[in-house]
Amino acid sequence: MGMPLEMNTMIVTKGRETRAHDNVFMIKKEGYRLYPMEIPIELRKTKEGEPNGTAIIKKLEWEKEGTVITYELVSLNSTN
Repeated sequence: MGMPLEMNTMIVTKGRETRAHDNVFMIKKEGYRLYPMEIPIELRKTKEGEPNGTAIIKKLEWEKEGTVITYELVSLNSTN
């Protein structure tokens, strides 16, 4: 019995993202997850929170029962 695959339509960071360079960030999630690639999707700090911005996923890597997402931040919502 393998680990289930989860489908996601937004990136929830919980503040755990790290900046790779410029507007490119990486985050590791537990479990195997599938995300839409190369299209703008919502970026949120928490699942129920307001969207923080929009990101485009550039790379997905599955390893050791986890998913590493590399994404580019394309727009940031104002916190006002």
